[in-house]
Amino acid sequence: QVQLVESGGGLVQPGGSLRLSCVASGRTNLIESMGWWRQPPGGQRELVATITRDYWPNYADTARGRFTVSRDNGNNTVTMYLQMTSLKPDDTAVYFCNAPTRTSVNWGRGTHVTVSS
Repeated sequence: QVQLVESGGGLVQPGGSLRLSCVASGRTNLIESMGWWRQPPGGQRELVATITRDYWPNYADTARGRFTVSRDNGNNTVTMYLQMTSLKPDDTAVYFCNAPTRTSVNWGRGTHVTVSS
């Protein structure tokens, strides 16, 4: 199976930046697209960005122009990044990494991002 571990969250002031990382291990050869999702306090989980195995990104409207998704397909691990800039209080959420395969839906435990002054 695939294991996912996110990191890089924290407290940042409005207008600041953060870079999140997601390390995938296990059967990484089965991973095609990966994605970043987020769940704000009291809200539903929503898609932020995806990136294909061939590095094609796609963004939700809320992320386009401020966030950049990237990916490093290593031999034994795959690492996905989310560079976030011009952060707003509305970006406060738990950010999750997702890497579905044909047989399983894989999620990380999430990393907390708080945007506040």
